[in-house]
Amino acid sequence: MNAITVNTTPYEGQKPGTSGLRKKVKVFLQENYTENFIQCILDANKGAVEGCALVVGGDGRYLVKEVVDKIIKICAANGVAKLLVGQNGILSTPAVSCIIRKYKTLGGIVLTASHNPGGINNDFGIKFNCSNGGPAPDGTTNDIYKLTTAITQYKIVPDLSCPLNSVGIYDFTVDGRPFEVQVIDSVNDYVAYMKEIFDFGKIRQLIQGSEARKPFNVLIDAMHGVTGPYVKRIFLEELGASEKNVRRINPLEDFGGAHPDPNLTYAADLVNAVKGGDYDFGAAFDGDGDRNMIIGRGAFFVTPSDSLAVLAAQLQHIPYFSRGVRGFARSMPTAAAVDRVAAASGKEMFEVPTGWKYFGNLMDAGRLSLCGEESFGTGSDHVREKDGMWAALAWLSVLAATGQSVENILKAHWAKYGRNYFTRYDYEECASDPCNEMMSELERSITAPGFVGSEHSAGGKTYRVKLADNFSYMDPIDQSVAMKQGLRIIFEDGSRIVLRLSGTGSSGATVRLYIDSYEATNVLGDAQEMLRPLVDVALKISKLQHYTGRDAPTVIT
Repeated sequence: MNAITVNTTPYEGQKPGTSGLRKKVKVFLQENYTENFIQCILDANKGAVEGCALVVGGDGRYLVKEVVDKIIKICAANGVAKLLVGQNGILSTPAVSCIIRKYKTLGGIVLTASHNPGGINNDFGIKFNCSNGGPAPDGTTNDIYKLTTAITQYKIVPDLSCPLNSVGIYDFTVDGRPFEVQVIDSVNDYVAYMKEIFDFGKIRQLIQGSEARKPFNVLIDAMHGVTGPYVKRIFLEELGASEKNVRRINPLEDFGGAHPDPNLTYAADLVNAVKGGDYDFGAAFDGDGDRNMIIGRGAFFVTPSDSLAVLAAQLQHIPYFSRGVRGFARSMPTAAAVDRVAAASGKEMFEVPTGWKYFGNLMDAGRLSLCGEESFGTGSDHVREKDGMWAALAWLSVLAATGQSVENILKAHWAKYGRNYFTRYDYEECASDPCNEMMSELERSITAPGFVGSEHSAGGKTYRVKLADNFSYMDPIDQSVAMKQGLRIIFEDGSRIVLRLSGTGSSGATVRLYIDSYEATNVLGDAQEMLRPLVDVALKISKLQHYTGRDAPTVIT
């Protein structure tokens, strides 16, 4: 079998995001678009690719199998020695990270548009993870982008055909060189690792019940994303749950026509089922398995920031952390609940820009054990991606150890540490130009002389500005600087307003407004009611409704 070289031209707009490329499916159907990007990933690793091993897999959305086939053919032509490919192209994002680290590969190519919708008219994405298992750093993605602007040819072995539906080792000879594709069971390595991290026996006893405790009724929703096979193996086979404890566990190319974003809006089916049923615990995962939502009996909602803080305070119940706990970290927009746990435990606390790669540097340096983002991402240093299944198992470990309900654990935590009331307003698919203008005008306003110290009132409450800026971050490990990561206004009572334009969608702009307010004693109020005055202040200062043309957000969490 021989490789050939195909002439090509750059495609305008082929700019990767923080770790890869995310576009509408129709773009990937354009000639050579996908081939160009895969070739540029390999070229950005020139010198290391020949003879290397890579991991390949995705969340099962439309085109995953077709793109895996292209990746195999292009990698074969570029001198890659071995590919570890998930059966049927299926691998969750945290599983990719796990496999990269376990088998010490050069990295992995992940096919996902994260929590965005799938199907023929929706999103598709490609990203590259490095040898630590985490998203590629800015330097690598910048190199990839630069290459995409000048690419003139790609290499491919057009006649190579490898079955993806059968686990096995497939050997080929390409231009006289051996090339191996190992189609692996999508869940084996990941599940084996979870059994090292958690005490499955205790979680099994919780779910199945004992003489001392009735069965703990769970409802786990894979939302027709990649976690379906993982849910089946872990909850049904390992933990002894029944079919009534799981839902939507069959991965579908269009996620069943749903939007696999685990929040109160898009996972409303789960919320309603738990609210109306006899369930003690509910969890939902997004399309590629890295994000999660946790709810308790009666659909008691756990915010991502509270989930992170509770787990930080309860890590002694997870065997993995018997080796010791290092620092904690959160993304800047995430409510500061975990900060007080870090302070009480004497651990380092880091505030980083949005993006898991910033956590990875701290983990690799041995300074970080647990971290999270308000966008429903929680994880530890067991891999270099956020991990939805890990978060659910962590919560079940705490529940098994304490014998308390989700709600009572939260209330006890708030009684000890106080409560950060938090909400996020998402305005999706807004016109980009007015949103960019809004951000520019707001930055100009909050950084002008006199804004710090100004007072803003609504709903009988007055807030005095302590700090206002466009958040910047210097990485304490490599001293790299990330500038202008989001506008933030911090008030003297610790309340915060954060405004960002998100790059996680491919249609228009998504405006994210974050509201965070700390209360030491008044911890049992309704979050939306408690935060209403600060929301009104934020809308007034930002003129968000004027610029977006929206009277209400698309999603409130």
